[in-house]
Amino acid sequence: MSGPAGEGRPAEHPGLRRAVAASAIGNATEWFDYGIYAYGLTYISAALFPGDTQEATLFALATFAISFLIRPLGGFFWGPLGDRFGRKSVLTMTILLMAGATFLVGLVPSYETAGFWAPLLLIVLRMVQGFSTGGEYGGAATFMAEYAPDHRRGFFGSFLEFGTLAGFSFGALLMLGASLALGDEAMRAGGWRIPFLIAAPLGLVGLYLRSRTADTPVFREMEAAAEARGQAHAASLKELAVRHWPALLTMGGLVTALNVVNYTLLSYMPTYLERRLGLSTQEALVVPIIGMLFMMALMPVAGGLSDRVGRKPMWWFSLVGLFLLVIPLYHLMGQGLLGAIVGFALMGLLYAPQLATISATFPAMFPTHVRFAGFAVAYNVATSLFGGTAPAMNSWLISKTGDQAVPAYYMMGACVVGMIALCFTAETAGRSLREPQIGATKPLRPRLLRGGARPS
Repeated sequence: MSGPAGEGRPAEHPGLRRAVAASAIGNATEWFDYGIYAYGLTYISAALFPGDTQEATLFALATFAISFLIRPLGGFFWGPLGDRFGRKSVLTMTILLMAGATFLVGLVPSYETAGFWAPLLLIVLRMVQGFSTGGEYGGAATFMAEYAPDHRRGFFGSFLEFGTLAGFSFGALLMLGASLALGDEAMRAGGWRIPFLIAAPLGLVGLYLRSRTADTPVFREMEAAAEARGQAHAASLKELAVRHWPALLTMGGLVTALNVVNYTLLSYMPTYLERRLGLSTQEALVVPIIGMLFMMALMPVAGGLSDRVGRKPMWWFSLVGLFLLVIPLYHLMGQGLLGAIVGFALMGLLYAPQLATISATFPAMFPTHVRFAGFAVAYNVATSLFGGTAPAMNSWLISKTGDQAVPAYYMMGACVVGMIALCFTAETAGRSLREPQIGATKPLRPRLLRGGARPS
């Protein structure tokens, strides 16, 4: 690695800013859907599912989880395509599928009108969303990481998760705004559909940005080198499984911790605050929105700090902090609206170091020719098994045990899994993505150097 700018350090790629925007808008579109689904769950369950309120809510949460069961199929499908034909081509397709499916959810007829066709159509559309997301997230993170300068990969990569929170917050604010403007009766009569219909123009903006951005410099270099040798540049899933299984397992453990916390904290929280802690519908929506806006401000700070101290110290701080404090913070949230706001914000502060460093940490665990596939497979398998199922599992366990602190226990268990995986994770801060890196090797201790962390 070179020194600071002006001392031999490579300049930013001229297309970096556009690449950051193109990656973040796709992630925002994905999480916009999660935001409006999570925050409109009360209305969606009443409109599209049979049974009383509790049964319909559980059905709606289970439908939310179904899309995650399809995500590994998307990862296995899109990942190898992204390594063979380029990151940009796949990302163009996935954003169209995501935005289109979200738009169509807003057109699904009610259960009263269509009977069981209503939940069936919703399930099909959630499966399409899961399939497209299986390629979207890994592709966007890889795209951003391969554009970013090595010494600032944490900082620029953090904007992918800024897009995550922005999309989720925008969806949540839109659903909350519609609820306040239209009233409960109008929302139940069909007002909940309006936010879903807005996904179409959001997806078109993302498509435009991606169409005007070239594929990543790292991918194009690999492609040119392979053509010069007269060899294929993309490996098979068999090679990924045989040669890179340590990185797959290690990343899977980290993703388990990351996404159990993520979907419990972001997607399940409105339902938990309203159904379990007794906050009003509006209060239950406001609490996570405030917390997410706070976390958005932390993303660039945490990402930039990881460039200096390394990714692993950031993850240790987050995992250990959550493990020790999540139970007291859940008890704090049970003390009323103010306690819920403070408790959620503090959990967001502890979680931010994980979230902000995803794009810097995970793509560096695989060499270029299997990076998209490795990320997509490991991320989506772990997310489908433990992340997307977290809201439904938490709700079911609370119903069975009567213990309102179940989500805290669930998060603690996930943090233990993450800590075990982190012990086998190499430090990659400051290292070039052009190196044949493997993430599940003996950990490297970063030296703290001016402008970035580097392996010893």
